[in-house]
Amino acid sequence: MKLATIIFLHGPSSSGKSTLAQALRAQWTGPLWHLSLDHLRDSGALPDVSAKVWAEIRPTVFDGLHRLVAGAAAAGNDVIFEHILDTPGWVADLKDLFSPFDVLFVGVHCGLDELARREAARGDRRQGSAADDFETVHQGRIYDVELDGTQDAAVNAATLLRAWKSGIRRSEFAS
Repeated sequence: MKLATIIFLHGPSSSGKSTLAQALRAQWTGPLWHLSLDHLRDSGALPDVSAKVWAEIRPTVFDGLHRLVAGAAAAGNDVIFEHILDTPGWVADLKDLFSPFDVLFVGVHCGLDELARREAARGDRRQGSAADDFETVHQGRIYDVELDGTQDAAVNAATLLRAWKSGIRRSEFAS
């Protein structure tokens, strides 16, 4: 079985990760899964619960999502994984889970004004969550490639593909 690839898109809410993932899938040769918490929520797979209950179940939901991505890759599937590393311990857990795979860790950047504009236009996020992410999400992260989420998604996808094909892995997920 071939070594599966995990394209890990990391950036603030509304930074353009989903748009980049769609553009990447259009340029990728072969099947490429696209997984995120938003997909689980939008599909109805997650329970519709109060904020209090969400706080209680959040750790197990994300543990399941992380294992879902690793499980898909373990079965030989290439995966795009959209995520925001906002919880202590997740990096260590994901490094362990993803260690058998070719991981390209991608930083998706976007200016604060544009994040706020996108968040308001979407209407499906708590206002201010993008600003909260903006202040912390990239701190201390080491990426294989960094992209500007305000640039053309097809161009960003092509840049990402070149980085992946280079085989050079320098991020904190490099083994």
